[in-house]
Amino acid sequence: MSDQVNHPDHYKVGGIETIDYLKAKSSQEEFVGYLRLNCLKYLSRAGHKESALQDYKKAHWYLSYMIEFLEGKNG
Repeated sequence: MSDQVNHPDHYKVGGIETIDYLKAKSSQEEFVGYLRLNCLKYLSRAGHKESALQDYKKAHWYLSYMIEFLEGKNG
């Protein structure tokens, strides 16, 4: 079974990870908004699905990615 938090296999269908495609097609402001809204999405639904912990980990992943992106480490 693949890691469902860090780069799950279904995110790479078509040969490119979805987040990389979105980054390539967005302005910096749009991409940061996307990352921020994904944090909110996962925090908001935590506890309403099968695994609150998994949703907290996804929110953490997007927040960490956004911080690194703003610091120029991944983008």
